[in-house]
Amino acid sequence: METALTRPLARRRFLAIGAVAAGLSLLPHRLLRAEGVPVRVWRGVALGADASLTIAHPDPAEADRLIALSLEEVERLERVFSLYRADSALRRLNRDGRLDSPPADLVRLLSEAAAFGRATGGAFDPTVQPLWQLYAGHFERANADPAGPPESAIRAARALVDVRALRVEPDRIAFAAGGMAVTLNGIAQGYVTDRVTERLKAEGIGNVLVDMGELRALGHHPSGRPWTVGLADPANFDLANPDQTTTTVELTDGAMATSGGYGTQFDAAGRFTHLFDPASGACAAQWLAVTVQAADATTADALSTALSVVPAERAPAILAAYPGVTARFTHPDGRILRLPA
Repeated sequence: METALTRPLARRRFLAIGAVAAGLSLLPHRLLRAEGVPVRVWRGVALGADASLTIAHPDPAEADRLIALSLEEVERLERVFSLYRADSALRRLNRDGRLDSPPADLVRLLSEAAAFGRATGGAFDPTVQPLWQLYAGHFERANADPAGPPESAIRAARALVDVRALRVEPDRIAFAAGGMAVTLNGIAQGYVTDRVTERLKAEGIGNVLVDMGELRALGHHPSGRPWTVGLADPANFDLANPDQTTTTVELTDGAMATSGGYGTQFDAAGRFTHLFDPASGACAAQWLAVTVQAADATTADALSTALSVVPAERAPAILAAYPGVTARFTHPDGRILRLPA
């Protein structure tokens, strides 16, 4: 039976790479040309989010092979990280409370997630899944209280949130307490983006824009200019027109990720979203969106998630631990804060 706990809710994209990114429309395996160089563009879905690959390559057949190779990697990693596939390693871990002989990618990413948790003072915590289950289950019920779950239920779910109670070893992953569960939705899309990018790089590709829910660029657009990414206005995001953008950012050999409450909303009013403050169990509301640029998409993804749930005064200390990383915060009133300043 499909429930709110096992199906992906609508994901509203804040990063748009349509006509802005490459002067191309994103259609499955469409062959286009940019400055005389054939460009192969694939568009689909990965980990429940819109996804695309834009590859500049002189041989269309080779570009198609590389796209197929990339999609094989995505499929492999979905079997590890997806919360929406009953056969995924993550679903089995959450179901049984332990996982023997876990996939190396799961060990690696959970270890990285724990490291981000320590570096952000707990602002990033992959064990917030009990909060997701609580809020999603509450608002799925008929006549749900629009004020949200009762405080007692939030406290009970919050008591299960602590990445330090997650034991990660090469041969075994286990929870220290019953009822714990993990979500990697705040980091897995960045990780998958990185793995696809590194796979293409190993194949000799120097110019590609990878979007597996978060973005990473290698090299540049075939014209010689940087890849250009469009940012939508989170206050006026139009799900029917997700490629409409108001700001552009250039990417060359770098990554970008955005987190915002518009991404998944449990209630019709949009007051309760998928961004949880691990310290309180409440849905974070201090920012409309946080965009992070970093060298890799895993870091950008995790930090955009963490920075979304902290007040402005905590952000500089978090970013100081990651030299070269920049963040763009959108206030509810539309003001923009950029850090480092």
